[in-house]
Amino acid sequence: MSYITGTGLTPFGKHEGRSSLDLMSMAAQLALDDAGLKRADIDGILCGYSTVSPHIMLATVFAEHFGVQPSYAHAVQVGGATGLAMAMLAHHLVDAGLARHVLVVGGENRLTGQSRDASIQALAQVGHPDYEVPLGPTIPAYYALVASRYMHEYGVTQEDLAEFAVLMRNHALSHPGAQFHEPISVTDVMASKPVALPLKLLDCCPVSDGGAACIVSREPAGDAQIKVRGCAQAHTHQHVTAAPALGELGAEIAIARAKTASGLSISDVRYAAVYDSFTITLAMLLEDLGLAGRGEAAAQVRAGYFSRDGAVPLNTHGGLLSYGHCGVGGAMAHLSEAHLQMTGRAGARQVRDASVTLLHGDGGVLSSHVSMFLERVR
Repeated sequence: MSYITGTGLTPFGKHEGRSSLDLMSMAAQLALDDAGLKRADIDGILCGYSTVSPHIMLATVFAEHFGVQPSYAHAVQVGGATGLAMAMLAHHLVDAGLARHVLVVGGENRLTGQSRDASIQALAQVGHPDYEVPLGPTIPAYYALVASRYMHEYGVTQEDLAEFAVLMRNHALSHPGAQFHEPISVTDVMASKPVALPLKLLDCCPVSDGGAACIVSREPAGDAQIKVRGCAQAHTHQHVTAAPALGELGAEIAIARAKTASGLSISDVRYAAVYDSFTITLAMLLEDLGLAGRGEAAAQVRAGYFSRDGAVPLNTHGGLLSYGHCGVGGAMAHLSEAHLQMTGRAGARQVRDASVTLLHGDGGVLSSHVSMFLERVR
């Protein structure tokens, strides 16, 4: 048993002069303040990787920088799934009695601290070193291949994918910390610069500076108690050339295991926080998780199903596509927003009911998956 007792999230965008450790520290302090804890209360630290600061001992480097001496420290790296993988590990650590309060943190100054070429080179390493990287593909190119196959199989159009970008931007408009606050339309998405067809610029998440953190505790704190009800992982492949067929990807495996672990079903979900590095990522994951039928997620977006006042509100902070993406902290922003929604503190973004939340993270090219159910128990 474990509880999410606090979260911290910086604004995303440009943080001139801030290092990855600075941004992580900002988010970590916000999480401590949110939980009503002091640094001395933290006895476990889980730290995500940083492409800007790829230290071989980043967790203990951060612990020293932040001024804590944990009894457990660990760095984790499974791409975009890292944030939820760390939260899952923290859940198991406190459930096993190895720690009372585990600080989970990620952040990078990717926008101001890394050149475009260095960023592209770092992210390209997700590809196979012999069979993929020498051909020059980037992360968008890998997802474009997946998108082309998905569109072919399910009759989905580029305009359908654009709906997800529009939804995320609409949600970001009411969050002061979001990187983008200009409304967009399907027409704008279609007119944006091609990156790797069928994906265009507005189908892709931006590069951001930012940090995010959460605290997973053995005992609840505060009036609203947010319990980790159950979670699970699945890892079907690393490289896209070894990926299984559509409909056999890891999200389906992870969600099935998480439902078993939690005793919950998709019909119980009142709020969803789903990884959205590209519009195709969000479309496929919503369907793989069972939140929409095959090829039907875009139609549900158009019908308002995933809007703030819809049946299952989705990524009400704007997601990676519009709040921004700073690496590990990008996906952790989904957890922070879910916690605010579940505790009734989302302000103008507040949804009617977020008592049961489904979170899902995706790493690599739909390679690593983590599904997690949170429940408000008081």
